[in-house]
Amino acid sequence: MNAQELRDKTPDQLRDELANLKKEAFNLRFQQATGQLENSARLRGARRDAARVKTILNELAAKAAE
Repeated sequence: MNAQELRDKTPDQLRDELANLKKEAFNLRFQQATGQLENSARLRGARRDAARVKTILNELAAKAAE
């Protein structure tokens, strides 16, 4: 997922995406704790994707506040 794809989405869609990414990160952490995680890079990717969504949401909020 890249930033341009996220910028094309509405704030509601971004909030839904953020919720899904947080759930995914939780599930990946749970798998890691139980030793079932096969691709540890996906954990890092999920965190980065969530941060990317938060950044876009903050940009939209700052633009709306002007």
